[in-house]
Amino acid sequence: MSLDPYQIRKDFPILSRILPNGKPLVYLDNGASSQKPKSVIDATNDYYANDNANIHRGVYYLSQHATELFERTRIKTSHFFQAQCAKAIIFTRGTTDAINLVAQTWGRTNISEGDEIVLSVQEHHSNLVPWQMLALEKKAFLKFIPIKEDTTYDLSNLNEIITKRTKLVAISQMSNVTGTVHDLTKITDRVRQVGAKILVDGAQAACHMPIHLVDMDVDFYAFSGHKMLGPTGVGVLFGKEEILEAMPPWLGGGDMIESVELEASTYAALPAKLEAGTPNIAGVIGFSHALDYLQKVGMKNIKEHERMLTEYAFERLNRIGGLQIYGTDDLDKRGGVISFTMDGIHPHDVGSILDEEGVAIRVGHHCCQPLMKQLSIPGTCRASFYLYNTKEDIDALVHSIDKVKSIFGRVARK
Repeated sequence: MSLDPYQIRKDFPILSRILPNGKPLVYLDNGASSQKPKSVIDATNDYYANDNANIHRGVYYLSQHATELFERTRIKTSHFFQAQCAKAIIFTRGTTDAINLVAQTWGRTNISEGDEIVLSVQEHHSNLVPWQMLALEKKAFLKFIPIKEDTTYDLSNLNEIITKRTKLVAISQMSNVTGTVHDLTKITDRVRQVGAKILVDGAQAACHMPIHLVDMDVDFYAFSGHKMLGPTGVGVLFGKEEILEAMPPWLGGGDMIESVELEASTYAALPAKLEAGTPNIAGVIGFSHALDYLQKVGMKNIKEHERMLTEYAFERLNRIGGLQIYGTDDLDKRGGVISFTMDGIHPHDVGSILDEEGVAIRVGHHCCQPLMKQLSIPGTCRASFYLYNTKEDIDALVHSIDKVKSIFGRVARK
């Protein structure tokens, strides 16, 4: 059963907004953050209005009820992503926080001088900088899986890149720049052969397709709730239970302890050991309702809807002269993200003119400066789609690009 984006749009108050310049909002920046349905907004507000209390430590009703709502979200997240168990779900502030947690706990414990950490050349800075910092501290080496011209991973020399000295492979499932979706099977198989661990940055993939964590057989998987209809400030780190059990805490403080003496402390069991301090309770509760919404629509339906939009966008954008699209042409290997440049026109100029038409896209290097350097460009214009976007949104994008070309004195069509 396909989804109806026109019906879905009614659940998102912001999508009916008229901007100050009188233009209706056309939101195509879902790769940065998704919009929120009313059910998520209401749930977040309802917590503050009716259930506001700290969790895990109160014996009174409000605290116990808030704790129940919070922990129910953990169980729901585990089921939604078919994880090993609820204890394997660690709530964080986002994907960046989750990756840094692994680097600072598992990484500092298990990475030694001379060890190798394998990344790819198109990683988001969140999955690059933490490993640079760790490698510098531990005197370890960084190695990189290259990409082909179509931005898929080049695995031709995988056995030379992932070796017996490799301790960790940290890699993205879907590029936030090109939308390329990577089959990680060969990489995971090689990781198992050498006895290493694998962390997957799922920030882009988790919101657009069904994810079965047990079937993927990854050691860590990180993603953000705000990209999948949830509030900001909520992320998830999945880790195999036996690995998380062996990891020391990263942050010390409340909730992560079992017993504290003046000279030493013992730590709480999972997941509390890795969740120090008061969390984003309202955000996690709101995320629970985001999962409900996505479950009702169906992740498979969302994936198919985005494929239809991407195919339509390719068809329309490819008719525009002087426009280059980056990434693979194979729609089976793409998500709902399209990055492009326009000959002789800076991406920031494109974004500014599109904004005058009410069309919101992302421009710049997208926190992927090494990839931009390899592509020999300063940045791209990125349009990214989600379940509430329509063909009319893409038509508005194309119309606005025509205006860009008109302003810069170029012919609008081939």
